[in-house]
Formats: sequence, C-alpha cells, structure tokens
Amino acid sequence: MLKRKIYQKLLEWRQTKKNKCLLVKGARQVGKTYIIRDFGKSYESFIEINFYENPESKKIFDGDLTPAEIYKRISLQYPNVKFIEGKTLIFLDEIQHCPNARTAIKFLALDNRYDIISSGSLLGLNYKDIVSIPVGYETQIEMYALDFEEFLWAYGYDENAIAMLKSYFYSKERIPDSIHEKFSQIIREYLVVGGMPDAVNTFFETNNFQEVYQKQLDLLNEYEEDIKKYAKITDRQKIKDCYYSIPRQLAKEYTKFQYTTVSPRGSYKKYENALDWLNDAGMIKLVYNVSTLQLPLKAYEKPNEFKIYATDIGLTTALYGFDTQTALVRDVLKGPAKGGIYENLIFDILNKKGYTLHYVKKENNTQEIEFLIEQQCAIIPIEVKSKKGETHSLNEFLKEWNPPYAYKLTNTNIGQVNTKITIPHYMAMFL
Repeated sequence: MLKRKIYQKLLEWRQTKKNKCLLVKGARQVGKTYIIRDFGKSYESFIEINFYENPESKKIFDGDLTPAEIYKRISLQYPNVKFIEGKTLIFLDEIQHCPNARTAIKFLALDNRYDIISSGSLLGLNYKDIVSIPVGYETQIEMYALDFEEFLWAYGYDENAIAMLKSYFYSKERIPDSIHEKFSQIIREYLVVGGMPDAVNTFFETNNFQEVYQKQLDLLNEYEEDIKKYAKITDRQKIKDCYYSIPRQLAKEYTKFQYTTVSPRGSYKKYENALDWLNDAGMIKLVYNVSTLQLPLKAYEKPNEFKIYATDIGLTTALYGFDTQTALVRDVLKGPAKGGIYENLIFDILNKKGYTLHYVKKENNTQEIEFLIEQQCAIIPIEVKSKKGETHSLNEFLKEWNPPYAYKLTNTNIGQVNTKITIPHYMAMFL
C-alpha cells in the first residue's frame, strides 16, 4: 500500500471541519478513490456512492434536497448501510456525474450529522451544470500523483532518512558521494516512472521499466477515452494535438508554448478551448511569463505568454517513447529535449508542493529564468540545468534584482557562492 501525504490532510479536515464537507479533486487515476476508502476504515460506518459505476444512484438527489430526504433515499437504495451520527463517512465518488449532489453539499454540511467527502475528476468541465456551488460549506483539496518524497517512501526511505538528507540542504555541506550518486539514480528513475499509482506499484512489484511504460500507455489511452466521452466533437482532435505536442514544446530552446508547434497553422483562436479543457481536466498546467518582478507575481502575468507542463513527469517521458526513457535512466540522453524534460521534472516537484509558478523572459533577450517562486515575501529565482553548466541568466538576475538567495538546480553536488545556491535536482523537494 502506497503511503500518501493527503491522508494527513483528511485527518486534519475531520478534526477541524465544523460545518464543512470535503471535496478531493484531481486528474484521473491519481489515487483519490483508494485513499478515501482507506480513510473510511477509521469510521464505524462507511457508505460509498459511485455515480459513474451506478448511474441509478443519481436518483437519490432528484427532487427534494433536504438531508432527511437524501438519507432516506440512500437507505432505500443501499439497504445494508448504517447511519451512526458522528461516526459515519459518506463518500460521493465521481460527483461530476451528478450535479444535484454537488448542489446538495451545502445542505448536508449544515445538517452535520455525518461526514461527507466527495471526489471527482474533470470537475472543471462540469461546473456549468451545477445549480448552486457550495461556497463556504466545502473544503477543497487538489490531489496529484505521488510526489518525489512519496516515491522515496515507496522505495523504503522513512522520514528519518529523508530528514538526514534535508540536513545537507540546510547546512550546504557537500553530500557524501555515495549518497549523492544513489539519490541521483533514484531521481532519474522517478523521471521515467513518475507518480501515477499504477505505474509506481508496477515498478516496485516488477522492477521492470517496460511494464511501467506499458502501464503508462494504458493511462494515456484512458485519457484519450475521456476526451472522446467528455469533449465536444469539434474539440477532440485539437485537445489530443495539444497534449501530444508537449514533447515538441519542451524540446525547443525556449519552451514557451507555441500554437504553430501544435500545427503549422495553429493559432490562439484554434486551440484556446483545447488548452482550457486539458487544464480543467488536470492533465496540464500553465506557467505564465511576468512583465515585472514584484509581488504578487500573479498581478503581472502576460496572458499570451506561457509554458505548459504535464502534471506527471512519468507520463511526460512516456510521450517520448521507451528508448528515451531508457536513455534518461542511464543518463546518456543528449540534445535540447533533455533540458525541457528536466524543466518538467522540477515543475512536477514544485507544483505538487503547492507552489504557483511563474517564469521571466524579456523580449529581445535570450536570458530566461525557468521558474520564480514567492518565498519569505521575496521573489526567488530557480534556474534548471539538466547537467553541469554556466548560469548566465541567473547571474544577470542576481546583479539586477538582488534577491536574498537564488537556486541553481543541476545534477552536481550541493554548493553555495554568495547568494547563489546550487543543489541537485532531487533536493527540489525541500524548496
């Protein structure tokens, strides 16, 4: 069983929820249902209603949406369930298939007799069908595939071992070569396996990268099926074209998203809806360029200048094919694509930590800082290198903006020169 950080968030919600239900959202196959079922074992009574597997259950939320009527209908459709006040968890899975259930969340929260968790994918695509969104009566958590630290837990490293590694991050002392080489190898494995639970389980059960790759292809096929089911007919091919353009977008020297990289006559008008769909489905996220380096960065986003990254690094590298994955694990890949892949790796790690990421690149200037984060009331630059190399852009940034510190992420050992801190890729989890 894979240990997930979100379990602690579920416990915290249970202890502090008051009159609030919980919504766990995220892309398909990231482990939402599994973790909520596991959490349900801590209750005396657990009731699961899946609106996709059992479409008949949507009738529970037809008509009168008072809690008494809803619970009465549940008991009629699921005669063996028990309602124990304060000790029952009701799990509304795939709630995007039942807009009335989403509307009813407010009333169930106010009733407060039982704990309610709902979960779903593609929620951003279904909001127009909801009569009333339960603002103020629902806590929302976004769940992702396993992050790198969770991957290390699956590998067998416990919190003490990771804390030991973290001590080098804070002290800036050189990491012993044997430790550095081991974690450098593991981060390359994470590049290929990623964090999708099916892929991670396959990796640790079989130690076979080919089987992991096949599992990833299966997941990509499921994403394609979702596009067929839920996207407008006129948008389906455009959505697929945008997603499958990611390897070409990342292989450019400057990885800004270009519509003409999707197709020769690509344009904003043609592909706007496709990008919105992929973003709402949790398959990609957009990282915007900014016009000025002041807080808050969100206020200075350039809406037409952005990069897109896949939300799981393993699925990203699967898009390149198995030979590329093999070269990544062996650390023999060369060429511009390698830099873009490592950008997506650092995006994967920082996005799963909850950062809202930006980047900066001025017009008519080759200097680019791959990521900017807001930390300690300052804008902190992060330059990503797939291998050892000079950091001209970061050096110029330091001269012009004088941030309290800056990070260069590369495959070398840790080090520091004035305010520029060099750390290996695997230490991005400590930022």
